[in-house]
Amino acid sequence: MQKKETDKKMDNIVSLAKRRGFVFPSSEIYDGFTAVYDFGPYGVELANNIKKEWWKAMTQLRDDIVGLDSAIFMSPKIWEASGHVKGFSDPLTECRKCHSRLRLDSLLEEFGIFADEKMGEDEINKIFEDNKQKIKCPNCGAQDFTPGRNFNLLVQSNLGNFTGDWSKEPTYLRGETCQGIYVNFKNVIDTARVKIPFGIAQIGKAFRNEITARQFIFRTREFEQMEMQYFVKPGEDMAHFEKWRETRFNFYLNLGIKPENLKWHKHENLVFYAKEAYDIEYNFPFGFKELEGVHARGNYDLTQHSKFSGKDLSYLDPTTNEKFIPHIVETSAGVGRTFLAVLSEAYKEEVIGEDSRIVLALSSKLAPIKIAIFPLLKNKPELVEKARSVFDELKKDWRCEFDDNGNIGKRYRRQDEIGTPYCLTIDFDTLENEEVTVRDRDTMEQQRIKISELKKFFSEKF
Repeated sequence: MQKKETDKKMDNIVSLAKRRGFVFPSSEIYDGFTAVYDFGPYGVELANNIKKEWWKAMTQLRDDIVGLDSAIFMSPKIWEASGHVKGFSDPLTECRKCHSRLRLDSLLEEFGIFADEKMGEDEINKIFEDNKQKIKCPNCGAQDFTPGRNFNLLVQSNLGNFTGDWSKEPTYLRGETCQGIYVNFKNVIDTARVKIPFGIAQIGKAFRNEITARQFIFRTREFEQMEMQYFVKPGEDMAHFEKWRETRFNFYLNLGIKPENLKWHKHENLVFYAKEAYDIEYNFPFGFKELEGVHARGNYDLTQHSKFSGKDLSYLDPTTNEKFIPHIVETSAGVGRTFLAVLSEAYKEEVIGEDSRIVLALSSKLAPIKIAIFPLLKNKPELVEKARSVFDELKKDWRCEFDDNGNIGKRYRRQDEIGTPYCLTIDFDTLENEEVTVRDRDTMEQQRIKISELKKFFSEKF
């Protein structure tokens, strides 16, 4: 069977990510570890640039949001209060032929049937039974499945457990970063001189025991979230919710993603405490899927933590002396999903005459390497020395790479695949006239520029 073009593109992106040091399968020398990945030398730079842009947009450019870095390990009572211990689950079935474990809701989605996240086992099973004749195992094609059951996604740990009995003293790796924000609400109010409306932003790792983790880094068991919780006065939350929808959509446009590759998906079946929920979806090679969620969560989270902790998490308005539990508007994005969206958007295969090239047309603000510096020949000390001096000067301001491996054409192709916006070559004429050749990644046009003018040139470009 021939692969679809979309499948081919996904395979090509995965191949590029491995070949060029963006993403590696975790524990690869031990045959890998399912649904866990490592960011390589260029991947960590791209991921850091994504986080830097998010942090800048959320905290540096706004005076109503402060940052936080809460611990990965937290009191187990937090997960009881939030409902994760009892309700943080996915519906699971197993193929009786190949024994693959599969998410029921994902199987049903293929036929346009969306299982409500509020549904219990009995209700989901009934929907599954009613549609079982349509569903085939994606791995072996069989149509023989076990009854569905809910599977809790929290990852247990033995931290602080000295009895060996996990059932009596459960500890968890956090399933989401936002709970650390909620339990620090009072600390931030007391120390940061913030007034409602205000937000708390956080970037950090979260962990989920996913049943079906696939599609490369789209769904993994260890991942990094970029979350912001915006605390507002009751009755004003929906106005802020609409503003945040617009703000977050524009963020992705500013990263270089085309508007036609983004769309909104409204949640029709909300959990009981939510007032409204939308997802920004991106057109990945495997179709439109969730990139970021924007949610109006009401006052459920702070109310629950007040109840379970016995601490008053209400807010006293200094102007009106009105006391209330704030409502929350949440924006929640994943570093990995944004990373994959950016790669998918930037990946291009171009035919140039009788030649071809693969290029990552990344925004210059996201590109792992901004400028690559080449000596024309590696065996000419005078060229290498001059190239090194230019490299040492430019690296003070931009992330640069010194590359003397192979001929110039091969170096260009390598930097194109990394997404480097500009390559700079030092040749024999440079030694005479102090001019270098600067080559543009996207147009492949070249121009000669004085070394003394390089900082001005790149400052304008970046």
